[in-house]
Amino acid sequence: MALTSITEVSNAILQKSAFDGGDVSFIIMAAAMVFFMIPGLSFLYSGLSRRKSALSLIMVVSASNAVCIFQWYFWGYSLAFSRTAKNGFLGNLANFGLIDVLGEPAPGSPLVPELLYALYQMECACVTVAIMVGGIAERGRILPAMVITFFWMTLVYCPLACWAWNPNGWGFKFGVLDFAGGGPVEIGSGVGGLAYAWVLGCRQDKELQNFRPNNVSMVNLGTFILWFGWLGFNGGNAFGANLRAVVAIWNTMIAAAFGGIAWCLIDYRLHRKYSMVGFCSGTIVGLIAATPASGFLPPWAALIMGILAGAVCNYATKLKFFFRIDDSLDIFAQHAIGGILGLLMNAFFATKSVIALDGVNTNVLGGWIDHNWKQLYIQFAYILAASLYTFIVTSLIVHYVDTIPGLHIRVAAASETIGLDEVEIGEYATDYIEIWRDVMGPVAMHPDLIRRESTLDTITCAVRSQPALSQEISPCNMHVHDNLHIRDSRMDEKPVELEVLSGRGQARISIIA
Repeated sequence: MALTSITEVSNAILQKSAFDGGDVSFIIMAAAMVFFMIPGLSFLYSGLSRRKSALSLIMVVSASNAVCIFQWYFWGYSLAFSRTAKNGFLGNLANFGLIDVLGEPAPGSPLVPELLYALYQMECACVTVAIMVGGIAERGRILPAMVITFFWMTLVYCPLACWAWNPNGWGFKFGVLDFAGGGPVEIGSGVGGLAYAWVLGCRQDKELQNFRPNNVSMVNLGTFILWFGWLGFNGGNAFGANLRAVVAIWNTMIAAAFGGIAWCLIDYRLHRKYSMVGFCSGTIVGLIAATPASGFLPPWAALIMGILAGAVCNYATKLKFFFRIDDSLDIFAQHAIGGILGLLMNAFFATKSVIALDGVNTNVLGGWIDHNWKQLYIQFAYILAASLYTFIVTSLIVHYVDTIPGLHIRVAAASETIGLDEVEIGEYATDYIEIWRDVMGPVAMHPDLIRRESTLDTITCAVRSQPALSQEISPCNMHVHDNLHIRDSRMDEKPVELEVLSGRGQARISIIA
């Protein structure tokens, strides 16, 4: 009897609901998949950086996620999607703190409730700002980056989202085709990251010499986590479990695969090596290009888009040298250029037959395939407006935050040399041998060694104090070299190199501090 009553109540609730349970469940799952992109991005950035600053990038991405959630709940959603603002540029505070955001149909789609729509859009915003803060790589302070995150979300992302997706936004009314965020997400993060890096300044010259990613396995792991999450990012923007979502996911898969192949082959042509970092970069730019276009294009056009994205963005990585901006993670070359390419693809290959598959946008024309010739200049005007606005406003935000006492955006030169993991966090992404802990640590157990002032003498005696090592090491095969580099006057110790040559097979162990 009780079970029958529960079933009757459930059926009554579903009959009264204006939303299909499948659509709601699909978007909840898509939002969770987009959230999973945050650790993927953390791993990607960490693997691409130097080991001594790997954890700082994980930290700044994770912390920016928390700041974005607060901002979106506080007033971000209202500024982007409030229904009562009519200026076309930015919303108002009618939905401050998610006031009156509950079960009404969402402003972007009648298929899901507004509260779920706000949740999904929040996750997209979190990914965007996490991409953007990568511009601080290996030299930017975390606390100012969090302050910048809040202002950037308010003054850059929310206006861009309002333009493209709010029914009252000027871009929406102008007829811009932007499915999942070529403007707010890709141009916003790519151009914003470039502006941040420009104001921040270049890394020291010695930090640019012989640079290579510290953990390519993490790069690969981060890439495939992002790929998984991107299926929810693009598929979820159909806002329903419908055929348009399936097409968007298919296009995302095709563009990513061919983008990775194209980038890898271009690198092979130059270096005769199959670069894993190159393959991952190409995969990501395919995903990026699919972001604004996956819900508009037929699958055969996604193949063309993936190849173009892999090739164009590969060569676009050289633009940072032309601009003289240290965009160390190639955020601009991948996200901005890839997003622009996807938006332009909509002008040529978007088609009404795909757009109408959600059962909602049945009267929206595509691009040149539908003989809608004006779509090209509409897309171009939108790209230009989003790019200029993002660069100018982001630069001003970063500049003025830097002038606030205690919020200078960059670490000191000596701190950059030591690494942000040591200076800003005090923890490490990967624990490894440290001269101060693992070699000099035993000195504390020998009072007669404590007063030694020479770093070289201390290390020599510390090694000799280890019974296991002292049997293998004799004065004739242990060489301690002083690296006479110019050092910062604030550093307590000189950088040293300890080199131990084992008597068996001349095996060499080098420890650099």
